[in-house]
Amino acid sequence: MTTLNSNTTQTTSTPVLIVDDDPSMRAALRQWIRLADFETIEVATADQAMAVLSPDFGGCMVTDVMLDGDDGMTLLRRVGELDGDLPVILITGHGDVPMAVEAMRAGAYDFVEKPFDPDLIAEVVRRACNRRALVLENRALKTQIADSSSLESRLIGNSPAMQALRQQILHFAQTDAAVLITGETGTGKEVIAQALHDFSARKDAPFMAINSAALPETMVEAELFGHEAGAFTGADRQRIGRIEAANSGVLFLDEIVSMPLPLQAKLLRVLQERKIDRIGGHRPVDVDIRLVSAANVDPREAVASGRLREDLLFRLNAIELAIPPLRERGRDSILLFDTFLNRFAVQYGMEAPTPSALDEAFLQTYGWPGNVRELRNAAERFVLNAQVNPQPLETLVTGRRDDVPPMGAGGLKDLLDAYERSLIEGALRRHGGKVADVMRELNVPRRTLNEKMARLGLSRDQASDPEPGAA
Repeated sequence: MTTLNSNTTQTTSTPVLIVDDDPSMRAALRQWIRLADFETIEVATADQAMAVLSPDFGGCMVTDVMLDGDDGMTLLRRVGELDGDLPVILITGHGDVPMAVEAMRAGAYDFVEKPFDPDLIAEVVRRACNRRALVLENRALKTQIADSSSLESRLIGNSPAMQALRQQILHFAQTDAAVLITGETGTGKEVIAQALHDFSARKDAPFMAINSAALPETMVEAELFGHEAGAFTGADRQRIGRIEAANSGVLFLDEIVSMPLPLQAKLLRVLQERKIDRIGGHRPVDVDIRLVSAANVDPREAVASGRLREDLLFRLNAIELAIPPLRERGRDSILLFDTFLNRFAVQYGMEAPTPSALDEAFLQTYGWPGNVRELRNAAERFVLNAQVNPQPLETLVTGRRDDVPPMGAGGLKDLLDAYERSLIEGALRRHGGKVADVMRELNVPRRTLNEKMARLGLSRDQASDPEPGAA
């Protein structure tokens, strides 16, 4: 806690500025907000509040409407001039509600009427601070990607895994060693391959990409190695293959495990000798390439199952880059979704819609099996539907409707409880009431899960209930 005119300071992660001229109310707010694990800064007047705030203030402000000097409405306007994205939560008496509604229209984040539930004020503060953190992350990201050629503009995310991945790419781009990129479908393997080219000394040379799984087996060899005129029926002229066309640059082979084994042997020879033989050719052609390949399966399992030559793997993975799936990247899903919303809003000439509390909860709890590719598609649909057919993000992505509570029903806490209940109920059904499996899926400790189930009135028995809409 930080209090003006006090020598006692306790710092946690996120600051919450409390503005109230009643010392007892400040003390009560301090206790409730600190129990929610926030730092508190307490002042009595609007002028004192403005002295604390700045555009990089990391949390939110909770203020009474009735203050000595400038009231809460005036303070709200002053904060808006300083930073319109800084969340302001108003505390009101019963007679102040019309004023609070007016303040909401003027940009206040929320208002809480006296007397209020401590859990409610803590939840509103938590939501406001999460929104503020996202705003500040987006600002930092926009600063980083002001140069559209920057790596941050291509690989968006502030999670430790993505920060480490960007550092690895910049480091390994300076070498010519072969790189094997592994990751689930939709994680952006080709984006990384392109970055390894664009941030290297080979950036002015060709970048050639080929999907090994997208070409018929009869075409892969000609596509990679080229052919001489008359080499086979229909070969009426010489054709340069992708490997030769990538000379001095980078060749990217996606889904390398899908390459036929005989061609894997030929590719291995190219990597060893730095020469290729065109189909029907009589002399080898020297090539200077950097090979970047990608696989959406474990390459070692592919070796064990006979789909990938072990000696080729040793040549492919001098450097191995593993891309984390989106479900392991924390708040990156919100950052990415917000970025895609703005891009599609500009592309289609529409206003970017604002995700609801339930939409943000879904962004972070959904598994995203299609990873960034699926998220991008969801953002595009969210923008296109916002004006004429607005729907919860969960409905757009999964098609489920029964478990999504109507947005007009109840307050924020009721909506979040309903969403949390649907998540836990679904997990209980999927795992037959096995709490250990539910804990692993939802990534919560047993005590937390038990407390949530008790609060929401859930039990293991609900595992026997049929899925909504089941026959």
